[in-house]
Amino acid sequence: MGAYEFTALDQAGRTRKGVMEADNPRAVRSQLVSQGLVPLNVEEVKHKTSRFGGTREPGAPGGAAPPRLTWRRGMAPADLALFTRQMATMVRSGSPVEEALGVVAEQTAKPRVKSILLGVRSRVREGQDLAAALGYFPHVFSELYRASVAAGEHSGKLGPVLENLADFAENSQDLKQRVVLALIYPTIVSLVAVGIISVLLVYVVPQVVQVFVDFKRELPALTKMLIALSDFVRRYLWFLLGGAAALPVVLHLILRRPGAKRAWHLLLLKIPLISTLTRGLNTARFVRTFGVLSKSGVAVLDGLNISARVVANIPMRQAVEEAAARVREGTSLHMALARPKLFPPMTINLIASGEASGDLAGMLDHAANAQERELRNLIATLMGLLEPLMILVMGVVVLLIVLAILMPVFELNQLIKT
Repeated sequence: MGAYEFTALDQAGRTRKGVMEADNPRAVRSQLVSQGLVPLNVEEVKHKTSRFGGTREPGAPGGAAPPRLTWRRGMAPADLALFTRQMATMVRSGSPVEEALGVVAEQTAKPRVKSILLGVRSRVREGQDLAAALGYFPHVFSELYRASVAAGEHSGKLGPVLENLADFAENSQDLKQRVVLALIYPTIVSLVAVGIISVLLVYVVPQVVQVFVDFKRELPALTKMLIALSDFVRRYLWFLLGGAAALPVVLHLILRRPGAKRAWHLLLLKIPLISTLTRGLNTARFVRTFGVLSKSGVAVLDGLNISARVVANIPMRQAVEEAAARVREGTSLHMALARPKLFPPMTINLIASGEASGDLAGMLDHAANAQERELRNLIATLMGLLEPLMILVMGVVVLLIVLAILMPVFELNQLIKT
């Protein structure tokens, strides 16, 4: 039985789309007709060969790489976390994997998510294990996810592993949302400030200052600077707007070059405060991922190699890859990670304690919790300082504009009195 996506018309002439399981397209059309629908198009969930050629996915049939889906969009992180939590509940209650996939797919209201889950279920019904079935959807289920599921299936602890993955997905989503929400307010304040100052310079200042220019008297230096700035903004306004719009695109193109991107990431590790945030965020992601893999029973070397791929900062990612090479040569894990001096000392000490006590997974969990807590506190502190600072800067700029306008007024008043 396979999964088929269909498009059909109901009796009112409205288009209906969905996913249905059947032996062949003819069976899907028959079911649609029996439901009073007119089938327009029925297509199986199609695949194509991976463009990465020789890569092998764990658990794929015959050791070959599973085909890649023709679409690249998949589940949102929140949908993935919900699916994983529901699967963990069903599996721990004793439900077979195939049945659990069917129940979760039936419960979801999103057609794309349902299509993916039914596609996974159809592979499981063909006799493949869950990890191999997930490998057909690499843009939805990451290598971390699939490796953990494979380890859980082999150890007979799929339910607990899925719960760990659900916790990981929820924690990652929560941390990402905190960072995004922390940036929203400063971004809005900055845009409003730039907009207000631009309006003052382009429309208000020229009309007010023109009155003083007509008197043909020597203006204060601050007023002259304001007039020059206003003229510059008015003359090159569209160039400034175009440059502001093109700047992110140009930076993106520059940072696509490996050398430039690595240099930029290295710079981020040297700027005060930015360095603390960069190290903390990447360390939290690395330790949390490595901890999930260790809990799932994945070998240390495999866990290090997989965890390195979630580290966004290139020097820190290379440090993890080099640490994996040293561990392979016999170096202890905490010594290998401590050598580049990129990871916080507390994290290194907790990993050392885990190695000494034989509870590496537990200590990695503690390290991830501590790092995420420290990161949340740092973000809250920075936002608490940044918000009033931005308001203060905006107030100072507006005050300077007002002073530049009022100073000639005071001089005119003095002239009239004399």
